[in-house]
Amino acid sequence: MKLRCLKPDFGIALLSLLTACRPDMFNQPRANPLRESDFFPDGAASRPLPPHTVARGLLNEDEALYSGTIVTNLVIEFPFPVTRSLLERGQERFDIYCAVCHGRTGEGNGIVVQRGFPAPPSYHIDRLRAAPVGHFYDVMTRGYGVMYSYAARVEPSDRWAIAAYIRALQLSRHASVEQVSPDLRAQLEGRHP
Repeated sequence: MKLRCLKPDFGIALLSLLTACRPDMFNQPRANPLRESDFFPDGAASRPLPPHTVARGLLNEDEALYSGTIVTNLVIEFPFPVTRSLLERGQERFDIYCAVCHGRTGEGNGIVVQRGFPAPPSYHIDRLRAAPVGHFYDVMTRGYGVMYSYAARVEPSDRWAIAAYIRALQLSRHASVEQVSPDLRAQLEGRHP
């Protein structure tokens, strides 16, 4: 039995005809925004938004809470009360995101620095101890120097928790025994009043 081959020109022409047989692949049904449509009963292609819908990224009405600034000034005080649970959350987030560069005590001697990365400043220098709390939030949000932005990694509430923990680190380094109330000092020393 002898096979008969098609001429190459005929095969290419036949192949091009077979691939062009489905015009619906190019003319798929779709809805043009703000145009009429016969698909929905109300005749509109665009659907109304569900009640109480907020566009992504547009709920940030509290400027101090979501930017760390009021107009162009850095926030001096926390936009909500600092609680023990907030500090614990801040410590947890600090250990995850910050300690690799800043070290567990905020000295700027984290494991990444020990392996050759540029050292960040210590949180215990006068400039950072005097900085408004909004500075730490702003740096986490926008980045600063070699540090890139953590806005995509750390939620705003966690950035404030980290800033609160940084303040706790700063206060603990420079605290004195005289600042502790006599009752608490006795409790810490093991004496009961």
